[in-house]
Amino acid sequence: MKQIRSSQRVLSPLCCRSAMAAVATSPLLILHPRRLTLFATTLRPFSAFHHHPFTFHTLTQTRLPVIFASTSKHHSFSTSPLTTHQNYISNATEPPHAGRSGSVSSPPVDYAEPQQKIDVNPPKGTRDFPPEEMRLRNWLFNNFKEVSHLFGFEEVDYPVLETEALYIRKAGEEIRDQLYCFEDRGNRRVALRPELTPSLARLVIQKGKSVPLPIKWFAVGQCWRYERMTRGRRREHYQWNMDIIGVPDVSGEAELISSIVTFFKRIGITAKDVGFKISSRKVLQEVLSLYSVPETSFAKACIIIDKMGKIPMEEIKKDLELVDLSTEAIEDLLQVLSMKSLTELEEKLGGEGEAVSELRQLFTLAEKYGYSEWIQFDASVVRGLAYYTGIVFEGFDREGKLRAICGGGRYDRLLSTFGGDDLPACGFGFGDAVIIELLKERQLLPELPLEIENIVCSLDPDLQGAAAAVANALREKGQCVDLVLENKPLKWVFKRAARINARRLILVGSSEWQRGMVRVKILSTGEQYEVNIDELE
Repeated sequence: MKQIRSSQRVLSPLCCRSAMAAVATSPLLILHPRRLTLFATTLRPFSAFHHHPFTFHTLTQTRLPVIFASTSKHHSFSTSPLTTHQNYISNATEPPHAGRSGSVSSPPVDYAEPQQKIDVNPPKGTRDFPPEEMRLRNWLFNNFKEVSHLFGFEEVDYPVLETEALYIRKAGEEIRDQLYCFEDRGNRRVALRPELTPSLARLVIQKGKSVPLPIKWFAVGQCWRYERMTRGRRREHYQWNMDIIGVPDVSGEAELISSIVTFFKRIGITAKDVGFKISSRKVLQEVLSLYSVPETSFAKACIIIDKMGKIPMEEIKKDLELVDLSTEAIEDLLQVLSMKSLTELEEKLGGEGEAVSELRQLFTLAEKYGYSEWIQFDASVVRGLAYYTGIVFEGFDREGKLRAICGGGRYDRLLSTFGGDDLPACGFGFGDAVIIELLKERQLLPELPLEIENIVCSLDPDLQGAAAAVANALREKGQCVDLVLENKPLKWVFKRAARINARRLILVGSSEWQRGMVRVKILSTGEQYEVNIDELE
């Protein structure tokens, strides 16, 4: 065996073996000199080497030399002489006839310091959903889905992570500054989806002509926006979307508003609680066309106008001046935006334009659907997203305590912004946060206790398997069963049954089981009886 130098001293194999015994069971790092790979291992007491194939002799017979280094907080290497906790052996030479190269260490071990206690709250703007909150969420989502099915819509979904370019449409949109975006390991710019409509557009383009028109799709998905939080506004929320692709007239919008009204009625909300403000982007187009305002300025003006009521009017005027609107155009525009009557608008624009004509048609359809009392004209509604092209609407709390409950409209030119062929389209988004706040405000939140149909318990530890068989038989018949998994006293079982609102208790006792029977107790009445296992329903 060749000798190994350490700190200008020549160590014999015996010395090396003694040194290794001194650091027995201490964690050491082994660095492969050619591959620069760091491994961690723990040396065993020297006596163990007599009974284990890994010996110091084995170590010196490897094809490549190894370096031992002590561990530290940052995995740095010590250059001090070999001691119990800080040591190294270097300059090992290769024997004349070396065997196969390979590692003699155990798999990598993480020697990080123990973690400090974490903050148990979720990240700011996000939520946990413990069981009682999850029951409420499921109730809400089920209502979303049932209404969508009532109107003949099919459910779809999209990835939460999309390409960032899908949302970078128009400068000035709030959504541009609210993206959770980053660069992935493939150097691709991606973002957590802030809304669902662009994903819908992408999927429609992807499917092309393979999907017959009209397309009627809905989705309930998680969205992310980094924005200032207020009541009913979070950075993470769920959104119900319904969209119609391929219907060019306002019958699409009328159907969508009808679906939202149907949802409100299902959960106890009335026209006295909420309403819909309805207008059209074409109103602004017709006003600004009188002043030869270019299309680029029109889109920016819509984004500014959507902030009315959120920032002072003087700031609105200043911002409109920055997008090249004249003082005269701004005053005329603000006058129109203050209108709350279709008749007044018609006097200003005339009855021949598309804006007034489509709005009249929508209000006529609302009468046929039976929700006229839910809607009102409000020219100030334009929606903040740049892709809207026609009718726009917002659901609002009539008491004015909450932000918009939902909103939507027509977006006939969205597909072309992604390179597709434009199709007439309309849709809406309905968040989960504001409606919950409204239900709380109106004291309409449903009571949704946990309800388990059966609770099954064995009265003898030896009958646990028999109780499992009874529970399994009921589950195969579609019944919900809570099986008591431990040997618990009956007092505990009854408390458990009360907590989960069980309808009946099924007891598996020795005498009954020997006769092929179980005891059943109806918990609401106290009625008890025995039933044959095969006849248990």
